[in-house]
Amino acid sequence: MATQARKATLEELRADLQARIHRYQDHQHRTSGALDKDLEEQALETQNDEVVDRLEQEAKDELAQVDRALARIDAQVGDRCEECGDPIAPERLAALPYTTRCKDCADL
Repeated sequence: MATQARKATLEELRADLQARIHRYQDHQHRTSGALDKDLEEQALETQNDEVVDRLEQEAKDELAQVDRALARIDAQVGDRCEECGDPIAPERLAALPYTTRCKDCADL
């Protein structure tokens, strides 16, 4: 995957992740309204909160990886492994555009 195409893919992924995080935060802050008055519904809503918390953290973690990959592209080292310095296989970059390690280093 060419560097500019990978950068565009990462920027698109960044925008998607930021939008998802915003939706998760809206859910947590109840921007659509307060908890239901029915106790069973409240229980379901608070269980959903735990799931949304985990989803939000996963999105934040992925966003950090995307930002790191973009910074490495800007530093012109985005296609090299940050551990060993060898080139990252183009197939790996196509499958995981935010990866910063070659397959061998990632497997360790």
